[in-house]
Amino acid sequence: MALSEHGSWSGTVWSSVSSSQRILSLWLERLSTDRIARQWREAPSPLVVFGKRGNLDLLLAIDAAAERLGLTVGLALAQARAMHPTLTAMPEDFAADARLLDAIAEACQRYTPLVALDPPDGILLDITGCAHLFGGEENLCDDLLARMTRWGFSACTAIAGTIGAASALARFGERELPSVHLDARECLPPLPLAALRLPQETVAALARVGLKRIGDILDLPRAPLAARFGADLLRQLDRALGREHEPLSPRLPVAPYIAEKSFHEPIAREEDVLASIELLATRLETALAARGEGAKRLELALFRTDGAVKRIATGTSRPLRDPQAIRALFVERLTALGDEIDPGFGFDLARLSVLNAEPCPDEQIGLGAREDQVELDRLVDRLSARLGRRRVSRLIARDSHIPELAAASMPAQAMTRAELGWNVFRRSHAAAGLSTRPLRLLKPEPIADIFALVPDGPPARFRWRRALHEVVRAEGPERIEGAWWSEEGGPARDYFHVEDKAGLRFWIFRAGLYRDMAPSPPRWFLHGIYA
Repeated sequence: MALSEHGSWSGTVWSSVSSSQRILSLWLERLSTDRIARQWREAPSPLVVFGKRGNLDLLLAIDAAAERLGLTVGLALAQARAMHPTLTAMPEDFAADARLLDAIAEACQRYTPLVALDPPDGILLDITGCAHLFGGEENLCDDLLARMTRWGFSACTAIAGTIGAASALARFGERELPSVHLDARECLPPLPLAALRLPQETVAALARVGLKRIGDILDLPRAPLAARFGADLLRQLDRALGREHEPLSPRLPVAPYIAEKSFHEPIAREEDVLASIELLATRLETALAARGEGAKRLELALFRTDGAVKRIATGTSRPLRDPQAIRALFVERLTALGDEIDPGFGFDLARLSVLNAEPCPDEQIGLGAREDQVELDRLVDRLSARLGRRRVSRLIARDSHIPELAAASMPAQAMTRAELGWNVFRRSHAAAGLSTRPLRLLKPEPIADIFALVPDGPPARFRWRRALHEVVRAEGPERIEGAWWSEEGGPARDYFHVEDKAGLRFWIFRAGLYRDMAPSPPRWFLHGIYA
C-alpha cells in the first residue's frame, strides 16, 4: 500500500512478512485500573482489580500507587486488604475492558488503516510506509504516547520488524532504551521467555531446566526442544525472529482508496466538514479516474480530539467520482443524522475512504433518456442518504410464475436498471398471452359468500371485508399450477378479473379444483386491486 504526498492511500495490503515491515505494539499496562479511574472525578488510590481464580479472589490489575505499596498481580485480595485496609478493590469486567480496547484501537486508526487488537491489553499497528508522515518512527511513538497520557492511559510502545518482537519489547523491554528496534536477533535475547507469548506451563517447564531467557534457546538443537516442550515454542520463536509468517488481521477492512486531511485547529462546523469532504473527494477523483473506477460506497471518518471517532457511510446507485455529487450525498447524511454527530471539542483529522469501487468509464452526455436515468439515480441516492439505504427499495423480477413470488424487494442502490429483469418478465408474459397483473398486489385475503353459476366459473357475488360485491363483468380463468417441487406454491389456482356494479376491479382466484376436493374443498381469495 502506498501513500501519496497528498495523503491519499491506494493499492493493496502488504504481506505481513515483508522485509521492510514495521509493526508498532501498544501495550496498555494498566487498562483495567485506568478504565475505572477515568470514570471517577477523583480516582481512588491505591486501586486494584480482582477476580476469582479457583477458590481465591486474586489481584488481576493494580495501579501505580498500589505497585509502590508493594502489591503485585496474583496476590490474594484478603492478603492485600490485610496489608493495606484502605485499598479500593473493584471486580473484573472483561467486557468493559474489551470495549475500551476496541475504542482505543478505533482512535489509533489515525496513524494507519492496519490496526489489529492484541487482547487483553494490546494493540498492533502496521506502520509500514506511513511513519514519515509523522516525522519518523520515534515521533510517531511520541505522538501516540502523548495522546494516551492525555486520555488517561499508562502505555508503552515498541517498533520492530515482526509482530512477536514488537509485542515482546513493548511488554518486557527496557524503558530507558529506544522504542524503535531494527534487528530482532539483537534485542530479543535478554528478554524472558514469557515475552514469546508462551503458556505459563511451558515457561515454568523451561525454567525448571535453567532456560529463562530467549537467548538461552537461540542456539540449542531444535528437535529436542520441540520434542520436550512442544512445537509452539519454536513457532513463536521463529515468528518473533521473522523466520515464519505471522498474519496481522486488521479489525476493519482496508479501503482501496483513502484520502485524509489533518487540521492544525480542530473544526466543528458542518460547513467546514463539508468543505473538507469536497477537498478529499477531489484528491480521490484523480486516483479513481486513473484506474477508470468510481465510488459505490463511501465512508467519512472524523477523529475527535478526545479520541472518539465518528463514522458516516453513504452509497451510490452508480459508480461516482464527481466531488460535488459526493459532497451532496454527505449533506443529506449529515442532515439525517443531526445531533448524532457530536463534534465535542472539534475534529482534528478527517478521512474519506472508498469502501467499494466499480468500473466507471467515461460516458456520452446530453441524450435525454440517459439524463433521465442519471436524475433518477441521484434521487435514489438522496433518499437513501436521508432515510437509510434499506428504506429505499426497488422491485426486481424473479423467475417464478406464482404472483407473490414473482417479485422481490431489494435496496435501490444495490441494483441497476439492467438487473431489475422486468423487460424479460414482460416479454415472457406477452409471449404466453397472459393478462395484465394489478398494480396493487395484496397478501391473499379470504373472501366469503361465494355464489357462482357453475363450479369452475367466476363468482357472481362475493363478500370481502364485510362488503358485498355484485359481479357484472368477469374474465378468465388463468390457471397457475402450484410448484409441486416445493411448499411455496400450494394447490393449482384459477385467476379471474372481475368488476362489480360500482366499477371496482379485482383480481381473485380459487385455490384448488372441485375435481380434487379431497382433503378439503377449494377456497377463494382476493389477491389484487386494479387502479
